[in-house]
Amino acid sequence: MENLDPNSSMFILVAAVAGIVLLFVFLYFVPVNLWITAQFSNVKVGIGELIGMRIRKVPPSIIVNSLITATKAGLQMTTNDLETHYMAGGNIPNVIRALISADKANINLTFKQATAIDLAGRDVFEAVQISVNPKVINTPNVAAVAADGIQLIAKARVTVRANIAQLVGGAGEETILARVGEGIVTSIGSAATHKSVLENPDKISKLVLQRGLDAGTAFEILSIDIADIDVGTNIGAKLQIDQASADLKVAEARAEERRAMAVALEQEMKARNVEMRAKVIEAEAEIPKAIAEAFRTGKLGIMDYYRMENIQSDTSMRESIANSDESKDSGKGKNEKK
Repeated sequence: MENLDPNSSMFILVAAVAGIVLLFVFLYFVPVNLWITAQFSNVKVGIGELIGMRIRKVPPSIIVNSLITATKAGLQMTTNDLETHYMAGGNIPNVIRALISADKANINLTFKQATAIDLAGRDVFEAVQISVNPKVINTPNVAAVAADGIQLIAKARVTVRANIAQLVGGAGEETILARVGEGIVTSIGSAATHKSVLENPDKISKLVLQRGLDAGTAFEILSIDIADIDVGTNIGAKLQIDQASADLKVAEARAEERRAMAVALEQEMKARNVEMRAKVIEAEAEIPKAIAEAFRTGKLGIMDYYRMENIQSDTSMRESIANSDESKDSGKGKNEKK
């Protein structure tokens, strides 16, 4: 057997590798297996459409498999619809599952509604499931105070069903929980006593349901059941104690203010007394000067001065006798009382 030319061997190897690469490229851009699967599933998809999906960077497997599933379930849609939703960022398999579930459950859900719900960020398949099988939402502990001042802590279970028509733009579970909590607080607060609430907790459910709390939400409230009610603290008594304590502090502050004013007035009067005594002493200091001046001018004689001294001495004696008599009378009165 003759040896092959090295150049011929290299050419054959390169040609083989290039052929394999071209085959893989052809199979990538022309998914023949998907086309065959679609044909046997009675789904009309052309080779050109599959090549166009590859060029538009849309996975043909997702589109074809979803279209096959929808066709087998009796749903009518086109590859263009699925491609448009995929390129918009939607979850095509989830939408197809939701449409099939809604169709089997006799729920009116169109492809346009399903894609809008999916693009809005909600799980459309879960929404259909909640429509078929209602969901139970447990509220956190809600504390409210009855009219008699006793605190009650209630916990409710809210059974809701998805409202397909309100899933786009409707409020979520947080709004439902907030509204139910507000309704519980209102109904307990309007009760005359906490005992009436404990005796008939169903009144809370009735009052809350009458308020139409599911308006504007993505859910329809089927029932509100009070799961548990506990008695809390006596808020009314605490408020009264706090108010009494505050009133006491205010009264003490006012009394302290009056005492301070009285002390200040006392000190002021003492100062005025000292001032008046100083003026008296100052006036008394002028008397000897006046007497001396009277002697110099001849307006006062020596005999007049002696008579004035005698009168002052007599007056002082009479005052001392009167004071001693008053002290004796007061002593007798104390002895008689004993």
